[in-house]
Amino acid sequence: MHLLIPEELLRLFSLDSALVLARIVIVLVVSLLLVKLVAFFTVQLFKKRFSQQSLMILKKGITYSGVTIVWMIVLAQLGLNLTALLGAAGIVGIAVGFAAQTSVSNVISGVFLISEKSFAVGDVIRVGGFAGVVLTIDLLSVKIRTFDNQYIRLPNEMLIKTEVTNVTRFPIRRLNVEFVVRYGTDLSRVKETLLNVARANSNCLDEPEPLFVINTFGRFGVEIMFGIWFVKEDFLAVKNSIMQGVHSALSEAGIEFAVPPAVHFDGGG
Repeated sequence: MHLLIPEELLRLFSLDSALVLARIVIVLVVSLLLVKLVAFFTVQLFKKRFSQQSLMILKKGITYSGVTIVWMIVLAQLGLNLTALLGAAGIVGIAVGFAAQTSVSNVISGVFLISEKSFAVGDVIRVGGFAGVVLTIDLLSVKIRTFDNQYIRLPNEMLIKTEVTNVTRFPIRRLNVEFVVRYGTDLSRVKETLLNVARANSNCLDEPEPLFVINTFGRFGVEIMFGIWFVKEDFLAVKNSIMQGVHSALSEAGIEFAVPPAVHFDGGG
């Protein structure tokens, strides 16, 4: 039997090897479980003090550091020379560092984003052609979910170089309805009609007051901007109800649009 199986393979199935392997498995399982518990209880401890994205980074930092230590312990149990291994890892790290300059730039940008606190997890942001809810803010990227349920990863370096609009930063927002009425229209009547629409809408705030602005005398008529303020969570209900209310009220008052109206949101606070 000994002649058929190599001596090195027999040593792998010896009692001592089995005990070493069992010890390594136990150390690995217990250590990883301990890392998860430490990360969980640390997050719970600082839950009221830190923001959601700070807690997320803290949890990942503890997890990554813990897993690294666990694997070093496992390698030591296997009898590997950690000094030589760390030396080789340092040389590899330098080579990887030169090849990963973009990642380093993203990490540095991520630190600036986190410290600047321009937006937080749960905020709605607009970046270039994308808009959505912030899911995570990591050291390399920011992940958002768009309103048509797409998952988008935005590199931190891009966010630092691009204009970012935080749509939900402040507790209240403003809805602007812009339209053009024909020349000769009674503008004081238009103003009173629009203010009545705002007063009748329970989602419109009295403070700040609604805005009625005559933008300019345009090519097709008098350009009007009507702005109302509302709590940011109500924006869908406000948009639908105000657009319907403005259309119905102006029609009943006999006020005609010269060109189709437009609507957009401005941040407020």
